[in-house]
Amino acid sequence: MNKKIIACGVILASAFMANPIFAQEQAAEKSNNLSIYRATATKVNDLVHTKLDVSFDYAKRYLYGKEWVTLKPHFYPTDSLTLDAQGMDIKAVSLVGAKGNTALKYVYNDNKLYITLNKKYTNAEKYTVYIAYTAKPDELKVKGSAAITDAKGLYFINPDGTDKNKPTQIWTQGETESSSAWFPTIDKPDQKTTEEISMTVKSKYTTLSNGKLVSQKTNADGTRTDTWKMDLPHSPYLFMMAIGEFKVTKDTYKGKEVNYYLEPKYAPYVKQIFGKTPDMIRFYSNILGVDYPWNKYAQVVVRDYVSGAMENTTATLHGEQIQKTDRELLDGNEEGTIAHELFHQWFGDYVTAESWSNLTMNESFATFGEIIWHGHDAGQDAEDKSRYEKLQSYLGSTKKGESPVLARFYYNDKEDMFDNVSYAKGSIILYALKNQMGDAAFYKSLNRYLTTNAFKNGETHQLRLAMEDVTGKDWNPYFNQWYYNGGHPILSIDYGYENGKATIKVKQTQDSSVQTFTLPVKIDIYAGGKKIRKEILINSREQNFSFEVSAKPDLIDFDADKILVGETNDNKTAENYYFQYKNAPSYANRIEALQFIMQSKASSGQQILLEGLKDKSGDLRALSIDGLNLEDAQIKVAALPVLLQLAKSDKDTEVRSAAILKLAETGDQAYKSLMLESLKNRSYKVLAAGIGGLAKLAPQESLAALSGLDADTKEHIAPSIASLYISDPKDEHQAFYENIMLNGDRNKIFGVIGQYFQYLRANTNPAVTEKGINNISSAIERLKLQAYLNKQLAGAYAATAQGKAKQAAAATGDAKANLNKQAELFKKGAADLEKE
Repeated sequence: MNKKIIACGVILASAFMANPIFAQEQAAEKSNNLSIYRATATKVNDLVHTKLDVSFDYAKRYLYGKEWVTLKPHFYPTDSLTLDAQGMDIKAVSLVGAKGNTALKYVYNDNKLYITLNKKYTNAEKYTVYIAYTAKPDELKVKGSAAITDAKGLYFINPDGTDKNKPTQIWTQGETESSSAWFPTIDKPDQKTTEEISMTVKSKYTTLSNGKLVSQKTNADGTRTDTWKMDLPHSPYLFMMAIGEFKVTKDTYKGKEVNYYLEPKYAPYVKQIFGKTPDMIRFYSNILGVDYPWNKYAQVVVRDYVSGAMENTTATLHGEQIQKTDRELLDGNEEGTIAHELFHQWFGDYVTAESWSNLTMNESFATFGEIIWHGHDAGQDAEDKSRYEKLQSYLGSTKKGESPVLARFYYNDKEDMFDNVSYAKGSIILYALKNQMGDAAFYKSLNRYLTTNAFKNGETHQLRLAMEDVTGKDWNPYFNQWYYNGGHPILSIDYGYENGKATIKVKQTQDSSVQTFTLPVKIDIYAGGKKIRKEILINSREQNFSFEVSAKPDLIDFDADKILVGETNDNKTAENYYFQYKNAPSYANRIEALQFIMQSKASSGQQILLEGLKDKSGDLRALSIDGLNLEDAQIKVAALPVLLQLAKSDKDTEVRSAAILKLAETGDQAYKSLMLESLKNRSYKVLAAGIGGLAKLAPQESLAALSGLDADTKEHIAPSIASLYISDPKDEHQAFYENIMLNGDRNKIFGVIGQYFQYLRANTNPAVTEKGINNISSAIERLKLQAYLNKQLAGAYAATAQGKAKQAAAATGDAKANLNKQAELFKKGAADLEKE
C-alpha cells in the first residue's frame, strides 16, 4: 500500500505554511504501550474458498450478500467457527450439504459471528457454511488511522448522483482488517483463500475484481451480474471490488491482460499515466526470477479514496491523484506509486506478511521496488535520488536516533505499523543489505524466499534463512541490529591529516538508550590526484582510524556508496565540499555540497552553484537556482544568461519555474515579457511562476492577468493564487478559499490551507475571520485531517489571537472592536481544535 499522506504532512513554521501531500506513511513514533505482545493470529480453522453473491442498495448504502465459505480445521479437531463480520445484519447461517442446507446455531456479538457446527471436524474434512447478510458500512463505527483515514471496508461514492462533478462509484478497501465489513471472513493476513465474486449492478456500470471475469449475465430488470473468479489463494484483505462508469484500456504482458480503468475524461492519457506498466512487470519478473504470478493485472482509479493506493491481488486501486491530463503530466506523475503497488504483487500478495508485526515483508519491499525501478528506467542517479529521499523521509520523523523496531511485535495498534519505519527505513535497510551481499546473491535470496513461500505467508526470519541458504553466511547479526532492534546511528566524524596519514575519528552520538551499531563502511580518500578505497568496521561508541596517504586529502568521502541508514555530522571544510561536488559526484554528495553552500552563504561557493545550474538532476538545478546570490555583481553577470535559458527551455518544469521566479527577484522590468510569455505555457507550474513573477514586477498586472485565466487553470494554480491574495486580503477573495475548502481533495486542501490562514490573519473583517475558521474546520472534518492539522493550526490560531489582541490595545474605534473580535474568534478556534 502506498499511504499517501502521505508521507508527510504539513509543516507549520511561524507563518503556518502547508506542504502539498506527498507520500503517505506516518511519522515514526515510539509506542507508549509496549506491554502487549502482538501474537500472530492463531489458526483454528483455515479458509479454503470464499464464494460471494452481492448486490447493492445505493439509497441505503447497503450491500446484500450471500456467502458460501469453505473451511477446514487447521490441525486440531473443532466443532466451532468464529468469523469477523463488522456491522452486519445476519439473516441466516447454515451448513451446506448434498441434500440441502442445515441451519446452524450462531451468536453475533461485538462484530464477531460465533457459529456452532453440526459436529466436530478434523483437518482432513472440509465443510461449507452459507451466510445471508446485509452489510451497512455507513452505519459502522470504526477507527481509521493517520495512514488510512477510514476503515469501513465498503464505500459508496455519490450514490444518489447529487454531486454533478463526481461519478457514482462503489469500491472496497480491505487493509488492514476491513474486508470483514462487507463479507464475513477470518480477517487476518495469515489466512489464504481462493475466491469467486458475483456482483449484480446496473447494466451501465463496469465492474472489476480479483482474478478473471468468467461470466456476464444480463438480467431482465436492467441489471447485469458479473462473476469474477480467483483460482489462486490470497489473503482476505486483498479482496476487492470496484464499480463505476470506467473506460477500460487494454494492454498485455506475455499474453496476460494488463488493463487500466479510468474515468472517460482521462482515458486519452492512459498510456502516459500507466504505459510503463508492462515494462515494470517484465523488469520485476526478470530481476526476481519469478514471472508475474497472476492471470492478469488491472489498475483502477476511484474518487475519494481513503489512502494512496492499494495492491489488491491482480487489481490495484489508486486514488484520483494518479489520474492526470497530458497537461498535468508535464509537471510530474505518480510512477513511483505505480511501481510500489506492482512490486506488492510479489511481496504482499504472492507471499504475504504473516502478521502486521511483519509488515516490513510487504511495505519495505514495495518501497524498495520503487527505488530500483527508478534506477532501471532513468539510470543510477535517479535510483540514488529515490533512495536519498527515502532516507531523509525517515530521518525527518525521528529524534536522537530513536525509532521503533522494524519487525515490531509490540505496538499500540496495528495501524501504527504503517509508518516511516515500515516503508522508508525498511527499504534502505534492504538496499544496504544488497550492497553488502552483492546484487546476484541478494536477488537469488529474494527468489528463494518467494519460491519457498509461494501463496503462503512469510516473516523476517524466513527472509534471513533464504539469504543464509544462498550465501552460506550467518546474517543474524544484521537482522538483529536492523530488524529486531530500533533506532539508527548518528555519527560525529572528525577528519585530520598528520605525519603523512589521514585520520578519522568516529563517535556514535545517538541517544544512550539506542543500541551501539556495527557498521561496515567504505571510504574513498582523494589525495595526490588519486582515489583510494578503504573499508573500516565501526563497532563501538568511539574509534580512531588512520591511513597513509601521499598528500593531504582533498576529500575523505565517508560511506562512499551512501548506504548508511543513519546520520553523519563531520568537519569537512568549504573546499572539501567544492571538491566533493566536482569529483565525488554521487547524488547524495552533490546535494549535500549544494546544501552546505546554501547554508554557509559563502561567496566562494557561488561558483559551484553556477555549475549546479547544469546538474543532470532537475531538482539540483532548481536547488542551485534558489541558492544563487544575485546581489553579487560577478555572479549576477554570469548567472543571468543561464537563468534566462533555463526559464525558457529547461525540460524540467520545476527548473523553469525556479528560474522565472529568480529572474523576477531582480526587479528588472526587462523580464516582464518573460513573465507574460509564461502565462501562455501549458505547464501549470511554469504558468504559476509567471503569475508569481509578475506579482513581483507589476502587482496590479498580475491580478489583472489572474482574472483573464480560465477556471481550469485557476484551479490548478490555486496555491499561487492563494499566495497572491495574502498581500491583497480583500473580503471578496474569501470565496476563492471557501470553494477549495468545500470541494477540494486532500492535495488541494494541503496546497492552500497555509495561505488561507495567512489571508485570514491579514484580513481585518471579523465576519471573514469567522467564516474562514468555520470553512477550515469543515474541510478538516470532511477529509478527516485532524491528525495532521489540529495541533499545528491550534498553535497558529492561538499566536494570532495574541497578536490581534496586542494590536487592539493600540487601536481605537471600529478598528479596536474588530481586532478584539478577531482575537476572540482565533482564540475560540484554537480551543475548539484542541478539544478534538
